[in-house]
Amino acid sequence: MLQEVIAFKNTKCECGHQNPVGTVLCEACGRPLHEGDRESNEVLEMRYDGMARRSQRANPNFIDRIWNFFSSVKVAVYLIILTLLGSMLGTIFPQENTFLNIDPSTYYKETYGTWGFVYYKLGLTHTYESWWFILLLVMIGASLVICSLDRVLPLYKALSKQRILKHMQFLTRQRVVYQGPVAGEAEEWLQQVSGPMKKRGYRVHTDGNALLAEKYRFSRWGPYVIHIGLIIFLLAVLARGLPGMKMDQHMSFPEGEIKPIPNTPYYFENEKFTVEFYTQDEMPDEFRNKGKMLAKLFNTQATLYTCTANCNDPTKEPKLEAVAKHNIQVNDPLEYKDLKVYQFDYDLTPVLRSVTPSLFDVKTGKELGSFKLDIKNPQRHYAVGDYNLELKEKYNDFGLDENGRPVTKTPNPNAPAYLFLIKGPNLPAEGMQYIYFPKEIDKQRFGQDAINDKMNIGSVPLTLHVKGMENVDFSMATTYLNIRVDKVMPFVWIGAAIVMLGLVLGFYWQHRRIWLRIDDGILTLGAHTNKNWFGIRREISAILKKMNLDVDEKSLDNGGKQA
Repeated sequence: MLQEVIAFKNTKCECGHQNPVGTVLCEACGRPLHEGDRESNEVLEMRYDGMARRSQRANPNFIDRIWNFFSSVKVAVYLIILTLLGSMLGTIFPQENTFLNIDPSTYYKETYGTWGFVYYKLGLTHTYESWWFILLLVMIGASLVICSLDRVLPLYKALSKQRILKHMQFLTRQRVVYQGPVAGEAEEWLQQVSGPMKKRGYRVHTDGNALLAEKYRFSRWGPYVIHIGLIIFLLAVLARGLPGMKMDQHMSFPEGEIKPIPNTPYYFENEKFTVEFYTQDEMPDEFRNKGKMLAKLFNTQATLYTCTANCNDPTKEPKLEAVAKHNIQVNDPLEYKDLKVYQFDYDLTPVLRSVTPSLFDVKTGKELGSFKLDIKNPQRHYAVGDYNLELKEKYNDFGLDENGRPVTKTPNPNAPAYLFLIKGPNLPAEGMQYIYFPKEIDKQRFGQDAINDKMNIGSVPLTLHVKGMENVDFSMATTYLNIRVDKVMPFVWIGAAIVMLGLVLGFYWQHRRIWLRIDDGILTLGAHTNKNWFGIRREISAILKKMNLDVDEKSLDNGGKQA
């Protein structure tokens, strides 16, 4: 065993070149280094020109084992297959981020039954943000990097330091071989054959009785250019998880309202939303006369603002500057820098925006004054005639908890209610509490008068109500938009372009090398290419024909299938 190890480490070739451990063919002359390989007549393994790679170390340590794992092409293929399978699982049912206002814990079971429930419990409803999917992408990236380094460095070393005079065994064990007599001096003959080779695009180098002709070496880097492109592509995909790099969310914008877009300096205004429906005659047959309304065209008249001052001060109104206007329709988004706003959905249910209630004396019915109440952003104090109204509490979606205390059930203004402290003439010095429901239906449902009587321990002398619809402001429609910011998309395209460049390099050119040596009037030719063996045989046959050597191209085939 010890002798085998010692023999394996003794990689000095008979030409005097000391080769690294793991080298298969001498880096200088190309002679096989292993004793058993020297006695064989099989075509040589020319992948990476027989250079040693780190992944081939005889006694790998812990780091080497990790390196070997990720440098394996087989492992890379398995990782890609697992990632593809994971991606396919993510497409069985819709992902959570494609919905608005759903509860995923109930939605999947109610919509897709038991399979949907299992799908949700397994976490497949957010497959592409899951830790295991991201881990697979990271492992593929690591495999690409290590796989490239393990191969590209030895290959670069082999191709950049090629020796012209090769060992006879190296030449005769190539897949394309020719041996035969030639007339004249060796150097003169090699000079003559250089002409036809150069005309075919070869770069020719001579050294005494030997010649090396080579072309299209750059094509060997095609696979590694693909790796670089894929690494950039994967890094760009992973970078989407970093804060501020990507946003893909759906937001509602009531008509006539300016809303900030979270985590951006932008504000968005839905100036007007319109929808056009198909008539019964225009509808497809499957929808006609079924009582359905089918939308034909959505249109949001949009204005995009950027905040220029008071952006982070909630006590002050932000100063906005309009930077873009656009009529957003399906497949026609508003685009500004790295922000894109797509039309997604709509809701034609009117939404209460503000009311102008009046304060009345209950006994006399006299109107004491009025004020404008903004449903979402009410003021803290209102002066109404001789009375002052101080807003003590605001409930967006009024409800009662288990102890009967008022609470806000949701942040949505479904049942807005406002608790005022009213001070003024004929009222106690500490004032009177008064809860006000802007919606008439909420007044009845929650018993506004009864609550006020109970809070004030008796009937209240004042009341708030709106005199007519002219004092009510509605948003007649709400548009739902998909807000997208993707700062990494340019890098995705760059990665894809580099991948395409690598594919072109690898597919449309072939690295071809021809070695010649003349010993005692006998020409020995060996040739190698990474693909298109038929082409290189035909090319060599044509070159030899120029030198008056009529050689059938099929006779040049030395067998073997190794690259």
